[in-house]
Amino acid sequence: MMLHMMLHMMLHMMLHMMLRIKLLRKLLSKFLWVSTLIVLNVLSVQSALAQNQPIATEHTWVAKDFKFHTGEVFKELRIGYQTLGAPGGEPVLILHGTAGSSKTLMNPNFAGELFGPGQVLDANKYFIVIPDSIGTGRSSKPSDGLKRQFPRYNYDDMVSAQYRLVSEGLGLSHLRMVLGNSMGGMQTWLWGERYPDFMDLLVPMASSPSAMSGRNWMMRRLIIDAIQNDPTWNQGNYTEQPKSLQFASAFFSIATSGGSQALQRLGSSKDKADAFVNAKLKDNAQADANDNLYQWESSADFDPEPRLKNIKARMLIINAADDERNPPELGHMERALKILPHARLFLIPASDQTAGHSTTGLAKWWSDELRKELSTTAQATQR
Repeated sequence: MMLHMMLHMMLHMMLHMMLRIKLLRKLLSKFLWVSTLIVLNVLSVQSALAQNQPIATEHTWVAKDFKFHTGEVFKELRIGYQTLGAPGGEPVLILHGTAGSSKTLMNPNFAGELFGPGQVLDANKYFIVIPDSIGTGRSSKPSDGLKRQFPRYNYDDMVSAQYRLVSEGLGLSHLRMVLGNSMGGMQTWLWGERYPDFMDLLVPMASSPSAMSGRNWMMRRLIIDAIQNDPTWNQGNYTEQPKSLQFASAFFSIATSGGSQALQRLGSSKDKADAFVNAKLKDNAQADANDNLYQWESSADFDPEPRLKNIKARMLIINAADDERNPPELGHMERALKILPHARLFLIPASDQTAGHSTTGLAKWWSDELRKELSTTAQATQR
């Protein structure tokens, strides 16, 4: 009797387990089916985005006998650049920031918000040109071999090279717009002053039409001194990158970019703040000290204010209220707007979602304003 009961219980347990296994198989099968659908949908969306996102084409052009502001002449100055769209589209020039390049703008927060179908600078309508400034990207730079023997350049030299690329290299006689961010924004002011009839619209961002000074220059000076006082600097003839470059670049970035509210959100505890700093200390790991020094030094004599009256084009000036390098309370923009009757300022309000000086690198904050301005700014027929 006992044996019969034990066999009955074992059989019952086996049947119960078989039913559970069958149920688990059904659930697993259903889970795998749903997961497959999700993966296929994600891949489909990614494929669609890839198809909608225009692909930039890389180029290099050589400016013969390029004369720097110092009087030095470079027999062949290489200028790297990227283009999007067909050459027959409305030409637009876009300028990047310090220690960046044309490639740094090809990211989801900038290019991904601007150049796709239906977006404000749709590459199906516009011919977009993004050069590497002298000293960056694929353009000629100290790290090519000359090191500190490379000619000292400034923002005027960068603009001269950009103008020669556009006018000689690409054969354009007029631009629909010049738009620049940070260093590129500062260069946009110079474009308007030096070539006042060459564009319909100027859009300087994260910049100020005033002499390099105050905290903006103080912090740059600290980067320069930190590198040049590094024991491994060796007057620019180092055999390995000075470690001070990485530290100074991270220090400058945190001190003059990011936004107070956003940095508090990202570093809301000591551990989170440490993690943020550690990540920043790795950001500049591939940079070259000579290239960076030249970039920071090139801003020293920037001062567009005396020539603002030369500007003829309409201007959409875009700045952020929490920009650490160009704080609105200094009043530089108010003085400039009194001189520029065809200019207006769009000041992005500060929040824990903006990023201080880096806010304008997020095109979502200003793309609608740019669309409005392009729709109301007359297009010249000259090309």
